[in-house]
Amino acid sequence: PQDGEQQNGGQNTQQGGDQGRKPVAAPVDQGPPPTDDRAAQQEIKPEKIVPVTEEKGTRVERAPDEIARDRRRPKGVDVVRKLGDRVILQFNNQTFVQSNDAPRVTRGAKEVYYEDLSGDRTREIVERDNGVRIVTIRNRYGDVIQRSRIAPDGREYVLSYVDERHYEDDSDWRDPGDDLPPMRLTIPRREYILDSEDVESPDDYYEFLEQPPVEKVQRLYSIDEVKRSARVRDIARRVDLDTLNFEFGSASISDTEVQKLEGVATAMEKLLKKNPAETFLIEGHTDAVGTPEANLALSDRRAEAVAEALTNAFGIPPENLTTQGYGEEYLKVNTAAPNRENRRVAIRRITSLVAPVASNN
Repeated sequence: PQDGEQQNGGQNTQQGGDQGRKPVAAPVDQGPPPTDDRAAQQEIKPEKIVPVTEEKGTRVERAPDEIARDRRRPKGVDVVRKLGDRVILQFNNQTFVQSNDAPRVTRGAKEVYYEDLSGDRTREIVERDNGVRIVTIRNRYGDVIQRSRIAPDGREYVLSYVDERHYEDDSDWRDPGDDLPPMRLTIPRREYILDSEDVESPDDYYEFLEQPPVEKVQRLYSIDEVKRSARVRDIARRVDLDTLNFEFGSASISDTEVQKLEGVATAMEKLLKKNPAETFLIEGHTDAVGTPEANLALSDRRAEAVAEALTNAFGIPPENLTTQGYGEEYLKVNTAAPNRENRRVAIRRITSLVAPVASNN
């Protein structure tokens, strides 16, 4: 899979710090990629999904912006810097940026309130004017462990769900990719990464994003685990929005650039009509000019700017989008000079990694 590995900066060496010193299982030939999302989750034992509102909570006063900056950290996680509303963290020899999606999800809501649950968990309830509720449960570290959209008729669509035992066993963060063998890509690069400059028809985005992961998913992951693990992210195919340009040092998107999102927004809209519980990860990237910490924050703002544009200009619900900046870690063009190709965003449909597909069909 050399193409995919080069594009991603070497899939088996990132994000794991000391991963190279651990015994890793030999690559397993899984055969061809799964034919659909359900087949991708074949290895996952079905479990009873507890409704997100079932447990009785205690209502508390809490502002959304408190969630990211003031949350507790697992042992071994150090705060390197606070840059505005973002926090640069270091653990396991890797540095990453943490931000808070609550303001994006809660904007324009009729009411937002918070509840404390057992086990140091919190529940955020966002009520919209149209009767829809977005309910999010976070663990003691602020990781999203369950998020659902509840329709006015009471139907619950599970956007993300992870077995909390994966957290109870570990008092610190670890890379779940360490449990997986090195990746073996058995499909051509063009079926794994779609460059927007190669798109001939807007339908290309839909046909590509509709494709299932390239290997079977071993368990459901939290959205935060997917963001932190290159190996897990790489299970999902990737759209590189090469045609979307950011000015040097800027995260703002001009109206002209926003229009370039129309094709991918139309694809998302079509996918959400079929499954309202889809989750798309928007990754932000920078070139290598500037400090790594500043670039992490800038790339995170770029990802957020794209998510805002998809919601404001095209009506994609904010809860179906999650964002993460990776700074200069995954350069597309290997240069330390200013480079427009490296100032980019990428999109993956990560639904099969974070939500039980069968529960929403």
